[in-house]
Amino acid sequence: MVPLGGLGEIGKNMMVLETEQDLIVIDAGLAFPGDDMPGVDVVIPDYTYLIERRQKLRGIFLTHGHEDHIGGIPYLLKEIQAPIYATRLTLGLVERKLEEDKRALPPRSRAIRPGERVKAGAFTVEPFLVNHSIPDSVGFAIRTPVGLFIHTGDFKFDQTPIDGRVADYQRLAAYGAEGVHVLMMDSTNAERPGVTGSERQVGEALANVFRQARGRILIASFASHLHRLQQVFDLAAQFKRRLAVIGRSMENAVEVAMKLGYLRDTGGVLTPAEKIGELAPERVVVLMTGSQGEPLSALVRAATGELRKLELIPGDTVVIAANPIPGNEKLVQRTVDNLFRRGCQVVYGPHAGVHVSGHGSREELRLMLNLTRPRFFIPVHGEYRHLLHNAELARSVGIPDNHILIGENGSVFEVTASTARVRGKVAAGAVMVDGLGVGDVGNVVLRDRRQLAQDGVLIVAMVLSREQRKVVSGPDLITRGFVYMRESEDLLSEARERAVKAINGIDEQDITEWSTIKAAVRDALGKFLYERTGRRPVILPIVLEI
Repeated sequence: MVPLGGLGEIGKNMMVLETEQDLIVIDAGLAFPGDDMPGVDVVIPDYTYLIERRQKLRGIFLTHGHEDHIGGIPYLLKEIQAPIYATRLTLGLVERKLEEDKRALPPRSRAIRPGERVKAGAFTVEPFLVNHSIPDSVGFAIRTPVGLFIHTGDFKFDQTPIDGRVADYQRLAAYGAEGVHVLMMDSTNAERPGVTGSERQVGEALANVFRQARGRILIASFASHLHRLQQVFDLAAQFKRRLAVIGRSMENAVEVAMKLGYLRDTGGVLTPAEKIGELAPERVVVLMTGSQGEPLSALVRAATGELRKLELIPGDTVVIAANPIPGNEKLVQRTVDNLFRRGCQVVYGPHAGVHVSGHGSREELRLMLNLTRPRFFIPVHGEYRHLLHNAELARSVGIPDNHILIGENGSVFEVTASTARVRGKVAAGAVMVDGLGVGDVGNVVLRDRRQLAQDGVLIVAMVLSREQRKVVSGPDLITRGFVYMRESEDLLSEARERAVKAINGIDEQDITEWSTIKAAVRDALGKFLYERTGRRPVILPIVLEI
């Protein structure tokens, strides 16, 4: 087994299971860039290991429809082709994602149901039902030549799920009785004590909002959180409000879910966003994107007055029905401040009760361990501290230390019928997607972007005569993001003198290579500007030859 993503991080989940002749992939997700990745749109796993073994690939199995598990599919399918197996909703979301890219599902791709067995080379894969924050979530029981493997996917044990489909305890216990060789288990909430709350608790909190709100209600949520969206549809009907949907990902999710029957508008409340202006405020509820403070999302644009479809007015009640993903806290706080400035009542944060996690807490993880009783245990899906806390839970239920394997992206887990160990490492880095470019932004480009953001750029333009071997025009200095030229004339004048002096020094050595001249100017100005300003702008000497 080789994890290409999802270990030591939250996001871009991808696990490879491989024998001598066959290979399958579980999930193909993406991650969103951190603050240290300016300009990057998304991050995907490095697929090199898979591409080198494409002839062995028998299938791609998806646990559920969140972006950190399916978002990498369009990029992966540009490199390799293999059938995709997923539940109906997950496959529908993937199909919509590929349609936007003007691509189709690979041949032999199909929807699968819990309990169904799929033969993929040496592997037989059987999905089993789990609860999560999106319907149709499954884990996989994988029968291999060396024993039974379990991959839980993202899960929790919700005793009162919105759709009434409780996780399949009986099947998990049956796997345990059969003998689970290796368990790979979600680690996201391994630090959180107790059990995760039921989604129905969120419905009760939202019902209180509907009772108390006198004006419009705007609810920002993850577009894929269909159980929560269903409760909003039901509450809109109960309180006689019309419901509009704003935001491309929300509109797509609602359309796909309604088409496949995972979201029902039984009260006939859905109305076009363009019509809400014609309704009284107390008769309007809006579902929208922006729960993470994403700059281009509907909620953020509404909070800054830039959303054409909806202008916020005093008396609006805004519900942010999600907790910030680590790294998004400042974006969410800024959005909340902007909403308050516009006179909105904002319902947000853990105290409001409008969000529960989709991942099991410590007691649920312990229950999964006891139901399956694995011989070997590999914690997956989480940052390194989450993996360690999950390993601690495994020890607490009696799994020996030497049967618990903690790895990272690229670790090679070698499993036989009697042993399991980490043996070696393969390339498994992060590939950055920026616009249409995939992988053409690396550490050097990011370093330059960070430097440009911090200290700006200084362009040194000059014209040199090859015959006379001297500067005949310039150097002229142009700055962006470094200093304001009109207020820094003395500094730039002295910098120009330093550049001329550096060029003259090169002339005295009878060096005519422009690269040498550029390096001399860059070094001289870099040292001078740091001494005078404490800044290190990107210095770009431009030499024109006549």
